[in-house]
Amino acid sequence: MESNPKWEDPLFGYHLIRNDVLSELLGAEKESLLYWLGKSVARTHPVESVEELSLFFDKAHWGALELIKEKPYERTFELTGSWMDKHDQRSYYLEAGFIAQQIEAWTQSISVAVITEKKQAMQIHVTIDRHDPVDET
Repeated sequence: MESNPKWEDPLFGYHLIRNDVLSELLGAEKESLLYWLGKSVARTHPVESVEELSLFFDKAHWGALELIKEKPYERTFELTGSWMDKHDQRSYYLEAGFIAQQIEAWTQSISVAVITEKKQAMQIHVTIDRHDPVDET
């Protein structure tokens, strides 16, 4: 019996949990729950800079993260990975929530992320509301 080539990937178990198990467990609320889980993970794993954020993504096997646009109230990141192709069914809301929370911590202002799918990449656009500071209570 010949094994499936997908099983040869050293990250097969990670992808199985990430793509199949979480989808089954979270159901229809998957995207919103992953977003808030990403924010929670960011609070327990704070990073201090964009460089450290990119390194975290690399070490977590979340892909290659690059800041491609920066304005006073906006940041746009591009996330790429070798698995991103027309067959990729992964939700990237965990990553979006993680990034939004890191920026919120850096700016002390409420920050929200939106995902846009590009060809073999995801863009994560973060809007920073400097008129809505983070409540420290």
